[in-house]
Amino acid sequence: MSTPTTATAEPAPVKSSKRRRALAILALVVIVAGVAWLLYHFLVGRWHEETDDAYAQGNIVTITPQTVGTVTGITADDGMRVEAGQVLVQLDATDAQVAYDQAIANLANTVRTVRGLYSSVSSSEAEIRAREVAIAKLRADVARRSGLVATGAVSAEELAHARDDLASAEAALATSRGNLSRNRALVDATTVQNQPQVQAAAAQVRSAYLALQRGAIVAPVTGYVAKRSVQLGQRVQPGQTLMTVIPLEQVWVEANFKETQLAKMRIGQPVELHSDLYGKDVTFNGRLSSLGLGTGSAFSLLPAQNASGNWIKIVQRVPVRIEVPRDQLVKHPLRIGLSMSADVDMHDQSGAVLASAPPQKPLFTTSAYERQMQTAQDRIDQVIRENLSGRNG
Repeated sequence: MSTPTTATAEPAPVKSSKRRRALAILALVVIVAGVAWLLYHFLVGRWHEETDDAYAQGNIVTITPQTVGTVTGITADDGMRVEAGQVLVQLDATDAQVAYDQAIANLANTVRTVRGLYSSVSSSEAEIRAREVAIAKLRADVARRSGLVATGAVSAEELAHARDDLASAEAALATSRGNLSRNRALVDATTVQNQPQVQAAAAQVRSAYLALQRGAIVAPVTGYVAKRSVQLGQRVQPGQTLMTVIPLEQVWVEANFKETQLAKMRIGQPVELHSDLYGKDVTFNGRLSSLGLGTGSAFSLLPAQNASGNWIKIVQRVPVRIEVPRDQLVKHPLRIGLSMSADVDMHDQSGAVLASAPPQKPLFTTSAYERQMQTAQDRIDQVIRENLSGRNG
């Protein structure tokens, strides 16, 4: 009877040993997981801040007319790519063309008038020399007749006439010298090109030419057309929005971080970005370019008035601007307003919290309007050359 009792008592120690082994393994896993979490937190986790409250932003260039006019042509529509300087909207140019033609005619007439001033100076100088010779002759005649009056060879009346002729010639000489001084004042130290009257007429040509060119409304930047509202036959006014152009190569991300996440953020830190458009398949490697100078509520139209009523503390968010590399935007274009997620790597603490120096050059520029002024100057030079032909000197 003792043998069965021994057989039934043996499994209890085996089960207890397995339970202890399982608990030991579980404790080891928990310890390893805890150590791994602590290592991750101190080495990685505490140096990263994430947010899903981020959106793609960019420059929205508004296309507006600079002059009054009636729309006669539209050369771009929503979604189309346009180049800087390309004509987007054409206005009726009839009145501007007439004003430009009048300015050209006025410039040509002014050049010819100024040419006459230079010729008048030369003529006046020759006239003065002739009058001086005549006066010298008259003086000699008066002196000779004065000596003959006593002998009776010349009458006193004849001497009086000679003296009157001398006085008249001297007065005419004074008048000629005054005219010469006046004409010289208009042309001294100048050429026809920089003479004030010609410069004023040239300025009128530039103004008329710009008014004519502004009838063709051009794109100041290269980008994509959005929100076209202009229609054919519409009478537009300066400053009226006709459409917008968005340069998608200049998109950045505005991420709204909680104020408790900003302590270790510095300008220049790398940021990993993902867009809901592409998901996790596409990663944008951005760079933190600036930290906002106020919370969203501080810049709202109606700022919060926490000094009245019951107050509940709400964690505020501060916008952080993140630059996105141009080559990545070309490969994977973003649209304005797309939802993004941002993960800032804060290991590098060498950057500044605020910008330390002003920019050394303009951030955004356009040369779309420079060609207009150069073309106007070329036309002015041509008109001056054409109306200077035949002038000596």
